[in-house]
Amino acid sequence: MARSGMDVQSVVTVVGSVVAAGALAVAVSSGGATVGGVGVFAVCVVLAFCINWVVFVPSLAARTERWYDLTGSLTYLTVVTTALVLTGRSGMGVDGRSVVLAAMVAVWAVRLGSFLFARVRRTGADRRFDRIKADPARFFSTWTLQALWVSVTSAAAVAAITAPSDRAFGVLGVAGAAVWVAGFAIEVVADAQKRAFASQSSNSRRFITTGLWAWSRHPNYFGEIVLWVGVAMVALPALSGWRYTALVSPLFVWMLLTRVSGIPLLEARANARWGSDPEYVRYRDTTSKLVPRPPGGMR
Repeated sequence: MARSGMDVQSVVTVVGSVVAAGALAVAVSSGGATVGGVGVFAVCVVLAFCINWVVFVPSLAARTERWYDLTGSLTYLTVVTTALVLTGRSGMGVDGRSVVLAAMVAVWAVRLGSFLFARVRRTGADRRFDRIKADPARFFSTWTLQALWVSVTSAAAVAAITAPSDRAFGVLGVAGAAVWVAGFAIEVVADAQKRAFASQSSNSRRFITTGLWAWSRHPNYFGEIVLWVGVAMVALPALSGWRYTALVSPLFVWMLLTRVSGIPLLEARANARWGSDPEYVRYRDTTSKLVPRPPGGMR
């Protein structure tokens, strides 16, 4: 009976993801570049799902999540490259804003994907998938969710790339680029600090409270949210009409990381592991969950 319930949940997840991505594709394709009468944005969304579904097949056969994060990065790279190429071929042209946006997404995707892939190789597995990969329906739903994640998160960038190239980069573009750099730097530094901390055998049963982690319990997630806000700022002047729907991108990232699969899972795991440790309780109660604040600033 439980298995049946899980299958129903997986089906709902898959169908819901496809419907949501389809609705976004229809809305954002409006007024954008087309190839053969089909919106380039819609083509990119279809590609995102196809790539993840194709890689799911051998991953299921091997019962492995090893290629999951790397596939996510490959999907981002494929989507922004396809958007640039097909928009150029559509006769609409590719401007400097489009190149900058594609570079932002590509740099972030390569860095994060390689970081996560290296972590899985080092640890041998991703604990998030311990139970999921044993259930084909649930495992498939995670790959489908990744396709949705790529489609929605990259929406603002791809919407601007596929839009008519008649807007100057402007002050907002420069400000957005600066915000992206700040967010990217925070995420990279936070990940590097945690990796260095975890590499010390003496810290195997400890939690990190130094560096950016003294200011926030999840500084890497804060950096990721900030960088996608920067992407949306750069993209904004190129959007119009239904294409403003693409600005859901940073909101989606915020919701995913703070309400769904990011912070809630890590907080639950940390509480289960160190919840009875007074030092951890003190750190948890005096350190901001997301937005960095001076150490000990919360009471």
